[in-house]
Amino acid sequence: MAEKTSRTPDGDGVTGPADAHDAPVILGNRPGSFARGVLAKRHPALIQQVRDAFPYGRRQHEALDALLEEIIHGVVEPLAPSEHDHVRWADWGREYAGRPWFDAPFLWAESYFYRRLLGAVEYFGTGPWQGVDPFAPFKRAELRGAAVDEELRALDALADAPAEERARALLLASLWGNRADLGFRVTEGEQATGDVTGGLVADDSAVLWQLLPAGAGTTVAVVADNAGRELIPDLILIDHLLLHRHAERVVLHVKPHPYYVSDAMTADVVDCLRRLAEAPGEAGRIGGRLWDAMATGHLEVRTHPFFCAPLPYEEMPEDLREEFAAVSLTILKGDLNYRRLVGDCMWYPTTPFAAVTAYFPGAVAALRTLKCDVIVGLERKVLDALEEEGDGAWRTSGTHALVQVRR
Repeated sequence: MAEKTSRTPDGDGVTGPADAHDAPVILGNRPGSFARGVLAKRHPALIQQVRDAFPYGRRQHEALDALLEEIIHGVVEPLAPSEHDHVRWADWGREYAGRPWFDAPFLWAESYFYRRLLGAVEYFGTGPWQGVDPFAPFKRAELRGAAVDEELRALDALADAPAEERARALLLASLWGNRADLGFRVTEGEQATGDVTGGLVADDSAVLWQLLPAGAGTTVAVVADNAGRELIPDLILIDHLLLHRHAERVVLHVKPHPYYVSDAMTADVVDCLRRLAEAPGEAGRIGGRLWDAMATGHLEVRTHPFFCAPLPYEEMPEDLREEFAAVSLTILKGDLNYRRLVGDCMWYPTTPFAAVTAYFPGAVAALRTLKCDVIVGLERKVLDALEEEGDGAWRTSGTHALVQVRR
């Protein structure tokens, strides 16, 4: 447990040192907050992007208009009783129905927005738009981009590097690949490149490799975040784990349906594997090995409905808990997984990572570029240095990152 003191927020809305379950849940109703900016600016911009990306019909356009009006000026409307997941969402958030979107917990409101967006474009319907990913054009355009070509060519120079140096480089590539988040760029523009080592606010990578010694032949779970430019370095890291037998088997967990803008599904894994396999040089060799690993069971893709739930991992169902308990290490990628792992709360930043993840069934590692307010596990001296920057942008700008591990 962390030190237990007052829950009273300071001037930035951040509580002082607190019990591991004693921090205010983040809402979207504080003017000028990151959460309010997402709800008031990013989501409307995304509705427009989705509208422009497909030749939707009149019915979908009207539904998108109604959703836009509701999230900005209206109150939360429940799913219709005819929706396949009406009961589930009612159970998750019936207390928020009839309230302004900004007054609901940020994690719930953000998740429910994406569920409603899928409903507006009839993703779950029975007509011709059933199963059409509204974010697919953005994912595929990014995957075909020149930036991916450049990143894949860089693998050739790394191919002959010592295994330890290569491992460090690939871990950092997977970590910083989390900046390749289409939702983040809807309103922020392309992220600054930054210093991939100097921007680390916490680095437990040595502990990660200790848990995965070469030749151990264990099973590792990787819970993916974004598709495209983030998923490719994740797959390359998985190849390294398998090639050097840090893992005998890797289970890659993805979303069962579109969730947030660029979250990875099985179709996105396939697209990335094809992109790798068709590339020249080392990238193509990696793609070929991963393709074979899928066929032999050394790499398996799985999904679970919980990955699209507005709930913390502490509330994961028993079958998923058993899966994570059975592996040597679970690696969680990205901001959303981090928020769900530690709780979407305004923790005091020095609250121990181990304390808020003690419930997790087994060793867990978080690889995350900072793009939201939630943060735990910082050393006091690191926090002091970050706060000297003055404006608090380090929490949300994507210029800082972390590797945190709990054995």
